[in-house]
Amino acid sequence: MATTITMPQLGETVTEGTVAAWLKRPGDSVEKYESFVEVSTDKVNAEVPSPVTGVLRELLVKEGETVPTGAAIAIIDEVGAEAEAEPVVAAPERAELPVAAAVNGAAAGNGTGSSNGSAVRRNGNGAVNSVEVLRRVSPAVRRLAREHSVDLSAVRGTGQNGRITANDVIAAAHEGPAAVMATTVMREPVVERVAAPSAAPRPAAALAPARNGAEAGRSTYAAPVPGTVVPLSPARKIIAQRMVESLANAPHAWTMVEVDVTKLWAWRAKEKERFAHDKGYALTLLPFFIHAVVQSLKAHPLLNSRFTEDGIYIHREINIGIAVGLDSNLMVPVIRDADSLSIGGLAVAAGKLIEKARTGKLGADELGGGTFTVNNTGANGSVLSKPIINAGQAAIVTMEAVVKRPVVVGDAIAIRSMMNVCLSLDHRVLDGTSANAFLAELKARLEAMGPGGDL
Repeated sequence: MATTITMPQLGETVTEGTVAAWLKRPGDSVEKYESFVEVSTDKVNAEVPSPVTGVLRELLVKEGETVPTGAAIAIIDEVGAEAEAEPVVAAPERAELPVAAAVNGAAAGNGTGSSNGSAVRRNGNGAVNSVEVLRRVSPAVRRLAREHSVDLSAVRGTGQNGRITANDVIAAAHEGPAAVMATTVMREPVVERVAAPSAAPRPAAALAPARNGAEAGRSTYAAPVPGTVVPLSPARKIIAQRMVESLANAPHAWTMVEVDVTKLWAWRAKEKERFAHDKGYALTLLPFFIHAVVQSLKAHPLLNSRFTEDGIYIHREINIGIAVGLDSNLMVPVIRDADSLSIGGLAVAAGKLIEKARTGKLGADELGGGTFTVNNTGANGSVLSKPIINAGQAAIVTMEAVVKRPVVVGDAIAIRSMMNVCLSLDHRVLDGTSANAFLAELKARLEAMGPGGDL
């Protein structure tokens, strides 16, 4: 029996999706729940699992093509079934789909893996990876392996739980013939046939664009190679589009305040070990900051809004987006109803979302619905920044690095832990008075936090 697979709806407001990459080709066998296509929307990249076990008969949509949700994208012949009726089966919806990082997501992290220091078997005499390991390879890493003619079955992953990362593939490409597909022919793409690669591929350093521009660069956003072109992943295209739209549509203004977080820093230092032991998540400065932001938004609801042609819509909910930077991408998962959570609850909620973002397990619903965004730029050492507003919101606030410096306190000079807080605002919605009133509230709440408070 043939099963027609349709474009899933990856979010409540999503009406279309783009086929970013086919992970299987016509004639390939597909196991039930095995990912066979990567789909991109304006909110998320997701690997779509097959609802049936069978053989992929036909691809109905090209890579890079955008179609409405519910449109047919592929046909799978179920194993052992008669090819008569062709029921339409939608791919599992958003709650079941893990997010695929644009290049290798969390796979480029410092998780535990092989400890022999080599990304591949040097003898090249057989596979070192199980089928399960190969199934967990992200689509972008698969694509990178095809570009470098690297046999993933022979690559020893250094990511978490032995996951193969983009860096592993690049290292394998440098290893030479022992790490590449010497006898395997590249699969036929959806549109046109390409010749099989030669047995001795070019080294990674030589993979530059062809003179006629027909051949794309071989580097990736996570591992750029000088002299090459980094292809835009679907996620990177969406980020570029959204940032341009935000700056074009919303007149940005910017302001900042200095905050003395000496007492708050001491409180967090006192509680962090106990909290990590009890809750299993690190107690960073972020949940304290989010809690103060939430309370300030309740006092100044105009900042928890969006501009519309009919007027300024003030949100009932306070859903805080937290910007999470990955090697190749930026994600903004959302803590829903953040005003209902304590500082400890916010720490756990943020910790779970950040962990999911770094391991590529965020669901589409966890990436939408934000009403205000917090960006922890200080985690990277920044002391001053001017972020672009998340489209559809009125403002974005950053917490910068905490720096000890001399400050005038009363009539004396003291060494204090100081942090800059920066705010970018949509000038259609907010002006200096309302923006600075919010920052003054936020500053007062942060400076009032100290040992003895409730987590």
